[in-house]
Amino acid sequence: MPEPAAWRYQKLIKPMVDTPLFEGFLLGRVVTCVGDEVIGDGFVEVRDGRIARVGSANELSAEDRERVTDLSGRTLMPGLINSHAHLAWDGVHDLARQSLDDAPEISAYKAAGNMLKSLRAGVTLVRDLGMNRSNIFTKQAVEQGIFPGPRLLITGESIVQTGGHTYWCCREASGADEMRRAVRDQVRSGADLIKIMACHDTLEFTDDELHAVIDEAHRNGLPITAHATFDACIRRVAEFGVDCVEHGGSMSDETIQLLLDKKIPIVTTFAPLVMQSQPEVARSFGIPEWKIAERQQAVADKGRYEGLVKAARAGVAIVFGTDAGSPAVGHDVVAPELEFMVKVGVVKDNLAALRSATTEAAKLSKLDGKLGTLETGKDADLIVVGGNPDEDLRALERVEMTFVAGKRLV
Repeated sequence: MPEPAAWRYQKLIKPMVDTPLFEGFLLGRVVTCVGDEVIGDGFVEVRDGRIARVGSANELSAEDRERVTDLSGRTLMPGLINSHAHLAWDGVHDLARQSLDDAPEISAYKAAGNMLKSLRAGVTLVRDLGMNRSNIFTKQAVEQGIFPGPRLLITGESIVQTGGHTYWCCREASGADEMRRAVRDQVRSGADLIKIMACHDTLEFTDDELHAVIDEAHRNGLPITAHATFDACIRRVAEFGVDCVEHGGSMSDETIQLLLDKKIPIVTTFAPLVMQSQPEVARSFGIPEWKIAERQQAVADKGRYEGLVKAARAGVAIVFGTDAGSPAVGHDVVAPELEFMVKVGVVKDNLAALRSATTEAAKLSKLDGKLGTLETGKDADLIVVGGNPDEDLRALERVEMTFVAGKRLV
């Protein structure tokens, strides 16, 4: 394993912000996200930060019932995992200008506020894919108890070719040696994964650069994910050996088969299109009319999503991510993404949509042994929702409690 980030050597006397563990039984409707399992009158027992038991309420003893928190009319389910977000972007201001102009202190405040928004939306793990170096310090703040937040998996700086796509918020590099150095710098800073921007309108990176950046990530034991939005780019990064595709797009049958053969998932991010296509929402964020019209056409064009739908139906894993922080996409925007996933057909129904943000997301980050479902022995990352999200995804706009490792943070 790589050498730990420097801040991990600091002696932690006590956290600045600490929350006691919840101990006891939560009684309500339980969506475990294990397949389509729903327990109409169920319970989850939380003990020592983990799930001790899950079952039907009629299994509870008289002694158990003395420790019950009754959540009748509410649903218990695993905490949500947003696998594509940018905590230091606020969704309001221009992305490039935020990235170029925001002082590190302002980025820190934005990340802090957006972590609170995430928790209130039921998001218990954020896979932060970068905005300059901000997420490095955001993770330190959470893990040292400086500020409350969800679990974080971070990239450090995303890596681009010099002048490449979104160079204004990423680490630029040219040539194979610089690519390797860029990866090593993120590793030294404590990155959990590496992200590259593999295309915009055209393919980016030379073959030598692409090989070097992927090889160096894997040499350091880290997965690598790629921004890839059209067939030639998706096929290329898959052939070179990335572990995940961000966004996705048009895909040939050959590319889909390659993803299947290599077990490469796709994190779809529809929320920017969906939110910016709604005039009343978009105008409140200052999005111009031509962009609204463009987004409305994109949302209505079913052919645009054919490649993703074919991939999903073929068995490629589809994972929930919102690109939170993008224009008009707050870090509390959850249901619109999930609804659109069902609408276009990359997931078959609401329960499958929920699994894309729980079970499938945990598998993507190789955390399915401890997160993603409500099962005995897993960490107690769970949320309480006012309503039935498996029947109406908009119920997720009524998250009443959020627990991370048994600590109630909302």
